[in-house]
Amino acid sequence: MRFTEDDRARVADAIASAERGTSGEIFCVVSRGVSSYADVSLAWAAAAALLAPTALIPLGFTLSWPVGDGWEAAHVTAQAVGVGQALAFYALVQAVIFVAVFLLTRIPPVLRWITPRSLRQARVRKAALQQFLAHGVHVTRERTGVLIFAALKEHQVELIADELIHQKVDEGVWADAVAALTRELKAGRPVAGFEAAIDQCGRVLAAHFPPRADNPNELPDHLVLL
Repeated sequence: MRFTEDDRARVADAIASAERGTSGEIFCVVSRGVSSYADVSLAWAAAAALLAPTALIPLGFTLSWPVGDGWEAAHVTAQAVGVGQALAFYALVQAVIFVAVFLLTRIPPVLRWITPRSLRQARVRKAALQQFLAHGVHVTRERTGVLIFAALKEHQVELIADELIHQKVDEGVWADAVAALTRELKAGRPVAGFEAAIDQCGRVLAAHFPPRADNPNELPDHLVLL
């Protein structure tokens, strides 16, 4: 999903328009992806490699150890060779399965399917909070900043409002803004989604935080791409 200069200009205009009616500040960030989720792929690959030998048992793959009677004792060397070969084959099968599953789970649709939704949400939330702090959305004069964050790979949208907004505005109010952006992202219209979400946020902020006599623009009116 690409954002042209015209796209970014449209988002900047939408932010400027929304902020004219409020003392609040709106900041927008788009991330291509907040995590590689390599740990998820490694976990699935390791689990598959460990459990794979159980699937070989019905095929007759077993290990035979010396029992200790006279006949077995006469063939300890031969059995040691057989056990060594079986262990080598066991390790080879595990290695092949590990690599195959790891590579399979690196395919984006597969990775998204096997990654728990709660994990994706937690990492998107963490990344959004990091951007909230990194761009100073939390240091506006009256603590009235709002971050709109979209993670494209995760198909997740996060909206974070600052302290004073939390005191006056119920969190459920932001659901319409999140839904509007999510809907347009699914339809492949990210700019229209941001425009709708920004407009909704502007209306909420205007209702609770009207513009001051001196109403400086405390945060840049542009879309940040990560």
